[in-house]
Amino acid sequence: MSAEASAVISPPVAPARSPSTPARQRHSLTHPPRTGLLLVAPAVVMVAVFVLAPLLFALGISFTDWPLIGDVSGAGFANYVSIGSDTGFLRAVLYTLLYTAIVTLPILVAGYVLAVLVRSRRRGATLLRTVFFLPFVVGLTTLSLMTVLEAQPDSGGLNLVLRALGITDGSTAWLVDGPLATGLVSALVIWGVAGLTMLLLMAGMQAIPREVYESADLDGASWWQQEWRITIPILRRTIAMSLVISVVGSLLAFTQFYVLTDGGPGSATTTVVLYIYHRAFVQLQLGAAAALSIVLVVVVALVTALQLWLVRGEE
Repeated sequence: MSAEASAVISPPVAPARSPSTPARQRHSLTHPPRTGLLLVAPAVVMVAVFVLAPLLFALGISFTDWPLIGDVSGAGFANYVSIGSDTGFLRAVLYTLLYTAIVTLPILVAGYVLAVLVRSRRRGATLLRTVFFLPFVVGLTTLSLMTVLEAQPDSGGLNLVLRALGITDGSTAWLVDGPLATGLVSALVIWGVAGLTMLLLMAGMQAIPREVYESADLDGASWWQQEWRITIPILRRTIAMSLVISVVGSLLAFTQFYVLTDGGPGSATTTVVLYIYHRAFVQLQLGAAAALSIVLVVVVALVTALQLWLVRGEE
């Protein structure tokens, strides 16, 4: 065969592309970029409408003197400047920090203990998970309303049980004493929220391969040594997430205090969010309340970022 015929029959060879020539961007035929944008669009719209828009609106209100009923006038930074001299707000901050310190560790410990009890697949574990998680499903509002009835001095079930056990005379006024009310609310929250921590930790525990524990058994490690040296280090991220949820929830505590004590007696159990509510809808100082809300949002964001940074720094 001649050289001319070989040249006609053989397919042309594409010229080699230099390393500096960028490759053409490849688009997926089944998942084009437009599909991804359409899928995330509802979530973006929800965040914009129910998070960003109210936040920007509150930021605008914080620079005004808005009495809620009456004319609105500009206030500049006066609402922010007055925060430092607001003794009621400072007392609410200190009480919120105290409440956060009281409930955070017990919620984690109780959730971990419950997770240990239900992480296995033995008979009855599913029922126990449901029972332990049920208070969180019921919600703090319903639990708080039930606690109001059960904490009545003369007719409440709590005093009846304590009287039967001989601990009290059965007429303790739980909700009109600051320390007693704080203890009752803390116990209620620990009971109601520990189920969520249990669920998070249990999912992490079940993801740990059984071979790891079998190897530890062969090495003679006790149950406590396996928990301390295997389970807890592996669950570090999950524990950190549980702590973040618990701390943020405590800093934003409102429902249980509003239903049980409304900040009383006096202002003994007034949290930051409850104080902001009173400033806005009781004292009708919407501009000042909005400024306090913005400060609270910034503080919670900084606390959350600090917790996540500390966890990442330990890795």
